Amino acid sequence: MGGSLLRASLFITCIADNFFPKVGDSVVKILRKNGVDLDFPKDQTCCGQPAFNAGYWDEAKDLAKGLIRTFEKSEYVVSPSGSCVAMIKHDYPQLFAGDQLWESRVKELVSKTYEFSQFLVNVLKIEDLGARQQVKVVYHPSCHATRIMEIHEEPIKLLHNVKELELLELPNADQCCGFGGTFSVKMAAVSEEIVEEKVRNILESGADIVTGTDLGCLMNIGGRLEHQGHSVQAIHIAQLLAEGMEA
Repeated sequence: MGGSLLRASLFITCIADNFFPKVGDSVVKILRKNGVDLDFPKDQTCCGQPAFNAGYWDEAKDLAKGLIRTFEKSEYVVSPSGSCVAMIKHDYPQLFAGDQLWESRVKELVSKTYEFSQFLVNVLKIEDLGARQQVKVVYHPSCHATRIMEIHEEPIKLLHNVKELELLELPNADQCCGFGGTFSVKMAAVSEEIVEEKVRNILESGADIVTGTDLGCLMNIGGRLEHQGHSVQAIHIAQLLAEGMEA
């Protein structure tokens, strides 16, 4: 970075804000320690993804407009969620297609919004945070992050550079965890079978921790692991890295 101070805004997302605040703390610690002048716009709300996926596009548009206004002056926008970033980068252009008033504002937001691991590796050019964790880990490549955002190597590079961390292979890693937002509510029985298979694969790997870039997936997987009485933890990659840096 050459000593220059890069400015960015944190888009925390609903799940992190309401259920996993430590993930937000971890993102802040990591980015600020690596020279980012990070702010937190308090007007931010939901990105509109649940409404959009349920077919309520007018309601999704209202939420999207609020988010666009909130981050309009930001140099970069960083979020610990491949799913919510995918909503901005992939679905916002579709949502506002042909809207002369908002189309250009959407393009601007799309161009400066990044998922956390993408921002570290591709923008800051940082792959080694100097972290140390003596644990066995598997990485769950969530659907939105992998298939829409094409986030493949960034999290793996960060994990490979954590000293003493053993990154294990997750059987059938590319299979969905069964969350899918409202899918897990509308198709609960199917969702339960999918996450059951994911948990079996995690246990088969021998890992202590399953990590990833999306808290919806980790909440679903972690809930199933806890319900069955397993000791394996589901931890967001930002929290795993931050704890390793402190160690």
